[in-house]
Amino acid sequence: MIDLRALRENPEIVRASQRARGADESLVDSLLEADAERRATLTRFEDLRAEQKQVSKSVGKASAEERPTVLARAQELAAQVKEAEAQANQAGARAEKILATIPNIVAEGVPAGGEADFTVLRHEGTVRDFAAEGVEVKDHLEIGEGLRAIDMARGAKVSGSRFYYLTGIGARLELALLQAGLDLAMRAGFTPMITPTLVSPQIMAGTGFLGEHSDEIYRLEADDLYLTGTSEVALAGYHAEEILDLSEGPKRYAGWSTCYRREAGSHGKDTRGIIRVHQFNKLEMFSYVSADDAAAEHERLLAWEEEMLAAVELPYRVIDTAAGDLGTSAARKFDCEAWLPSQERWMEVTSTSNCTSFQARRLAVRERGPSGTRPAATLNGTLATTRWIVAILENHQVAGGAVRVPEALRPYLGGLDVLEPA
Repeated sequence: MIDLRALRENPEIVRASQRARGADESLVDSLLEADAERRATLTRFEDLRAEQKQVSKSVGKASAEERPTVLARAQELAAQVKEAEAQANQAGARAEKILATIPNIVAEGVPAGGEADFTVLRHEGTVRDFAAEGVEVKDHLEIGEGLRAIDMARGAKVSGSRFYYLTGIGARLELALLQAGLDLAMRAGFTPMITPTLVSPQIMAGTGFLGEHSDEIYRLEADDLYLTGTSEVALAGYHAEEILDLSEGPKRYAGWSTCYRREAGSHGKDTRGIIRVHQFNKLEMFSYVSADDAAAEHERLLAWEEEMLAAVELPYRVIDTAAGDLGTSAARKFDCEAWLPSQERWMEVTSTSNCTSFQARRLAVRERGPSGTRPAATLNGTLATTRWIVAILENHQVAGGAVRVPEALRPYLGGLDVLEPA
């Protein structure tokens, strides 16, 4: 959640952030009113409780003539304290409810607007001219089926639409990709983690995923648990209610997990193949850093993502995501989008978000400093995921349905340099 004290001191910053996101600006004033009511009712409760304690102490000292009056006042104060406490609790709950609906404050420089209003920061790599090479472009599913790497039909038979099997070289390719990403992460100082994929409502809410995108999440009602759509959730909860020593630098974790997303609202969108599916695997970087180092860590996460994209030889562009397309927790997000030859468009393959202290504040993750403790900052970024197979198959296809293996992946595939149709 945002810093309520900072909002009181400069509400216009939060109003501007809401405007940039296209979100409800009036929530700022509603929160200020609720917070003022909470503080006023809390002050009245504390004043009455102090008087009640003073009167209670005086009962034993009162004379026989005074005691009935003092006892009556004590009883009157007890009722008033109880009522004032209830009012303070109600006002506090109202303020907390409004506070929970306000997303993170957008970082300076983030483009305003919606999904289409991003800024392209740069292009990397070269988009192949397949026509000049005499190669007829096939999409990833046709290539994958030819390699016997992807089986959508049996996935649908067993689990329904948007499910699939990765078979043979498809399974090996995904494991190679994820292992290559993990090796890169370990070289960068990340601790590898295999995370839980079921989390409590408190952890899911703490990461900011139970707001406007809660319809994307699978919930197990009988157990009151949620299936995670990214290991970011479990990694954010790893240090919940802890005080961290970040004096020697960030705590970095690389979470390998299966992820689940309902893909609500995506009917008719990317229905062919494995671009948009309900279950996939992902390697996610997650950093706990000092709040002062968050922006620099964000650039580092992006650099590691780009190093991985360069390793698998994909042409891509980097975009600065517009405010209205940020998640609830993100103050800034950079996406890397690989070229998709079959559709002649850019497709998101990685994103990295700076969540500043928003998640840490909700999850009570603090850092120890010279002048006490304060909320830490959290950041996340994707190093590899199932969707990358789409871009690898399409960008490295050659005539006849074969696929050239990027050099960096060959050691993970027993030295294979070409995937041949079955």
